[in-house]
Amino acid sequence: MIKVASGLIKIILIFVISANVFAQARYNDMSERELVDFYRESCEKGYTSNCYQLALLYKDPEKDKAAVAILQRDCKKLVEKDVENSPVCELTNQLATTGGSLNKFYLKKACSDSKNYIGNKFACDELNQKGDFEGSLLIYYTALILSGLAVFIITKTVFQDEDQYQAQEKLEDNKQDDIKKHGFILQVSRPFFKRYFAPIVQSMKNKKTFKEKYRRPLAAAGLTSVLTPEDFYAFKLFLIIGFPIAFAATRSFIGADWPMSLIPVTTIVGFYYPDFWIKGKIQQRQKEIIMNMPFGVDMLALSVEAGLDFIAAMAKVIEKSKKNALSEEFEIVIKEIKIGASRAEALRNLAWRVDLIQISSFSATLVAADSVGASIGPILKALSLEVRQKRSSEIEKAGATAATKILFPMMFLIVPAVMIIVAAPLILEWVGR
Repeated sequence: MIKVASGLIKIILIFVISANVFAQARYNDMSERELVDFYRESCEKGYTSNCYQLALLYKDPEKDKAAVAILQRDCKKLVEKDVENSPVCELTNQLATTGGSLNKFYLKKACSDSKNYIGNKFACDELNQKGDFEGSLLIYYTALILSGLAVFIITKTVFQDEDQYQAQEKLEDNKQDDIKKHGFILQVSRPFFKRYFAPIVQSMKNKKTFKEKYRRPLAAAGLTSVLTPEDFYAFKLFLIIGFPIAFAATRSFIGADWPMSLIPVTTIVGFYYPDFWIKGKIQQRQKEIIMNMPFGVDMLALSVEAGLDFIAAMAKVIEKSKKNALSEEFEIVIKEIKIGASRAEALRNLAWRVDLIQISSFSATLVAADSVGASIGPILKALSLEVRQKRSSEIEKAGATAATKILFPMMFLIVPAVMIIVAAPLILEWVGR
């Protein structure tokens, strides 16, 4: 059954192709006038695919106007001779529905046929081009209006809040060094998102959600003095636009042939980049705190045993140690205690900010000792020993896993290189024989 059907399809295709070839040969021998008459007669008989061919002959506007003028002139002569029901006049009157265009008249006639001819589909597509064009114009003017509205809103925002923004920038001039050490992207982006995106974020109704979400990560990364939760969310929104602009500018500058289809990818990367960036900052800060904890706790224990109180001991640790993440956290603890927070509350805030097991254990132990009035000197010594032991165990663990981590790079990079160096001379010598 399948073979019979395929055979019939082949015969039909051969017949259609042959008919088209013979028809094309016959059409080539006709003059333009004969061809127009042939298409018109067949169009009036119901062969709407030839209506489409006739429309193509009048696709040139000048030729269309000339043909319509001839029809109108012939119709006028026939009216003067009192000839009624003339096909020429009927056609002239029907052209009024298409604005006096033979091209549109025959396109409409070809498109109106219910049969699914390929020519009819093309006729409908060409006939609908005007609607597409009008739709494109609508989109174009809508885009212009929206762009103008955006420029107006941004300009109004710039000039309306300029004095407030300038005052805020003067207050934050001392933060420039802190901003530079947190990366080039933040340094370049901050003036833009702080000026244009942060006011929009601050006026959002659901800002409480992302304030709670980003408050602790910013504290753990040590960025509370640089970014507020609103600023961080504004940073994410700005990079949705900033990354595609940077991609397009780099592509144009270096003359690369990167596909423009990557722009949506850069948009997504721009929105999620700050999340990955802040996670890296948190991990880096936690490692720095762990590395400096043994010295900090030892110094704290010695200072307390020497007769200093807790705040003075922490100040001594900050004075004697290099500036690091742990000393910065101790500074925050001292500031909180000075403005009225209790020692237990300040230590709990320390554990909440750092979000590290060692610091949580350190804070919990000191809070418990403070609640019962115990001396914290021996407790700090015991904590120092515990911290050193944990640090040693972490180093041993990292050393034990180093051999496993280097196994795959060695198998896929080092071993093949060694094999090439050893085997290449032997292979070359064998090939040369």
